[in-house]
Amino acid sequence: MRLQRAALPVVLVFAALAGACRSAGPTTPSTVPPPITPSTTIPIMGASRITAAQLTAWFNHRQPRPSGAYSATVPVDTLAAIFIEEGAVEGVTGDVAFIQAIVETGWFRFGGTVAGWMNNFAGIGVTDSNPAPAVFPDARTGVRAQVQHLRAYADLRAYACTVPPLAYPCVDPRFNLVSPKGIAPNWNDLGNGRWATSSTYAASILSLHSEALAFR
Repeated sequence: MRLQRAALPVVLVFAALAGACRSAGPTTPSTVPPPITPSTTIPIMGASRITAAQLTAWFNHRQPRPSGAYSATVPVDTLAAIFIEEGAVEGVTGDVAFIQAIVETGWFRFGGTVAGWMNNFAGIGVTDSNPAPAVFPDARTGVRAQVQHLRAYADLRAYACTVPPLAYPCVDPRFNLVSPKGIAPNWNDLGNGRWATSSTYAASILSLHSEALAFR
């Protein structure tokens, strides 16, 4: 009996050594993208990291709920899908563009000089000195104009609002006012006179995008 009890720790030692050898082998690299931090640079051109369904779930479950009524011309799930689709066509991060629209419209409650029926999700045409918001016939056209405008800021290859270099005919009425093309390749570059005057414009977009990423 004493011999059997003494042999038990030896067996456990060999089992532990065998397990250690197995764990020392090659591991599969993680496919989870790294988290976004306040210092992370986020390019405007690129693939979306959040799906339309994930954006919709985050939008509908986020607390606290914004005051006022949702006033976009299409449901939020449809709108999120349009942003992802239009962004993918032009190579623009459509998920972040959706977040930009949230910031611009106050969670699609609108108000001020831009109304929901205008389908203007990015304040296109609204300036501090002469607010004249652009009006688009439907939600997809409004999103397309926003995506084209983003590409003008981010992509120096977008030399003209024509096909090519764009995938679809030009619907952005202020595309040609962005000069030089590619002046702001990253979301972090916006604000301080680029798209918006606020110095915290980019931070407000990227903080919400980081929140949406974490919600997935």
